[in-house]
Amino acid sequence: MAGGPGWHGTTILAVRRGGEVVVAGDGQVSLGATVIKGTARKVRRLAPGGVEVVAGFAGSTADAFTLLERLEKKLEAAPGQLQRACVELAKDWRTDRFLQKLEAMLIVTDGAEIYVVTGAGDVLAPEHDAAAIGSGGMFALAAARGLMESDLSAEAIARRAMAIAADICVYTNGTLTLERIAR
Repeated sequence: MAGGPGWHGTTILAVRRGGEVVVAGDGQVSLGATVIKGTARKVRRLAPGGVEVVAGFAGSTADAFTLLERLEKKLEAAPGQLQRACVELAKDWRTDRFLQKLEAMLIVTDGAEIYVVTGAGDVLAPEHDAAAIGSGGMFALAAARGLMESDLSAEAIARRAMAIAADICVYTNGTLTLERIAR
């Protein structure tokens, strides 16, 4: 996903299997044809009100951090209600004049549910236990969906799918941050 003029980067993938969800993010941030950073951390663990949530972001880092802070506030207002918090965030994002300018996307999970949250007001739950965003997101998603028929763990699927995306997408590298959450 573009995070501004000429900015590209990020592949975020969430895979649910065997009672856990693994969220993986690559570390590459690019400006045009130049890799600016190869070790960015785009997957975070949040714990508002003691309820653990894992979030991955694609797009502008400052914009994503603004959205993560807002999501934490929504989760504090509705503890244990991830879907409600995501819907409230998406509504604010779509209607607030300041938030409308933010260029980012989020994948969030509480270990039970996975949601993709966008500035267009979308709160999408994947149908096939995998979701992805970012420049290499569709490569990682296709690979993960193909690997779901195997007996691999969620982490193994995420690692393999991200490696495939890194081999195909020039805006994705093999430096991964992984967070696991079970429910």
